[in-house]
Amino acid sequence: MFFKLAWKNIWRNKKRTVILSSSVLFAVFLAILMRSAQLGSYRYMIDSAARQQTGYLQVQDSAYLDQRSLEYGFVPDSVLMSHLEQTPHVTVLAPRLVTYALLSSDSVTRAVAVTGIDPRREERFTRLGRWLESGAYLTREDDGALIGSGLATQLNVSVEDSLVLYGMGLYGQTAAAMIAVKGIVDMPIAVLNNRMVYISLENARFVFGAPGRVTSLAFLIDEPEALEVVKSDVNRLLPPALRVVDWKELMPEMHQSIQIDNASGIIMLAILYVVITFGVLGVIMMMTAERTREWGVLLAVGMPKKQMQIVTVLESVMITLIGAVSGVVVSIPLIYWLSLNPIHITGEMAVSYEKLGIEPVFAFTAQADIFLAQTWVVILIALLCAIYPLTYIARLRVTRALRQ
Repeated sequence: MFFKLAWKNIWRNKKRTVILSSSVLFAVFLAILMRSAQLGSYRYMIDSAARQQTGYLQVQDSAYLDQRSLEYGFVPDSVLMSHLEQTPHVTVLAPRLVTYALLSSDSVTRAVAVTGIDPRREERFTRLGRWLESGAYLTREDDGALIGSGLATQLNVSVEDSLVLYGMGLYGQTAAAMIAVKGIVDMPIAVLNNRMVYISLENARFVFGAPGRVTSLAFLIDEPEALEVVKSDVNRLLPPALRVVDWKELMPEMHQSIQIDNASGIIMLAILYVVITFGVLGVIMMMTAERTREWGVLLAVGMPKKQMQIVTVLESVMITLIGAVSGVVVSIPLIYWLSLNPIHITGEMAVSYEKLGIEPVFAFTAQADIFLAQTWVVILIALLCAIYPLTYIARLRVTRALRQ
């Protein structure tokens, strides 16, 4: 009976109900679009940076993060590697030997980051092969190198040209080698394109005098939300000399920028919902004023105030829920399409993304909790706004109401 009364009451003034529901629809649609863009972009940024650079997690020597030296590498145990790969949610485990050196061609020299990789594992990790512009991908026993197209342009080299690699080995000895350009990769991030050199892990160990060693074991996981669980599981498997660090520690600048941007997005959502709250409250106050005499008559014929309050709350919830559900239904097709077709960023904004080591793409997410969260917020707004008519009915006197 209460639901029937509430439903009939909200359609007594169709224009008012349609206007209020439409305003709620528009607010929910904007909120879902904003939140989808924010969370989708964060997820893509993290996944892009993790895949192309650090991974979601890394196992390192406890001093390596601060020192970044080959001295703080370690020899991974085959049993430990096997256990780590079997950890739930871990999809790829990639051993790496990372150091810095000078790379020369004729009279041109550039400082580069040299990464020794297991080509098979790294292809599953960073998908380097898809960025291959010319030449061929590395093999496990390869003594050539993959270099970024930007670096190739700076050094004025092409496939099969020779380069001189000069750096410092594990124990301070000179590390020098003549390496051939096996392939050129055109990566979407300028900083990687201009300074990265990939060689096979075995060759890196030979050149830098670090047999069997790595500087890190990088992890990819299937669910970013499971990061802390995986980190805890991996930490239990490690000997005391090693530790596990996540992408937040490896890329603190990006983590801080995400936190700041997320806070600003929440503030914008809060402002949007405050505006909607006042709109809903205004309509409810108008409905309350219009129905004072009606409520007086109902009280006079014996309807309890509690029943009147229940019907009034249901009316508020129904009107806002119509708008909220409509907003969700309208937004689902657009959000789903945008999640499959992210927007590629160009211009100055793309440069700022690349400075953070992130592929310049504006992504969206269609995860269900975004839609549910906005619906619950609108229901909460309706319940808060219903406090006014509840209080009004509680104080209502039959004689005064019938005079209006």
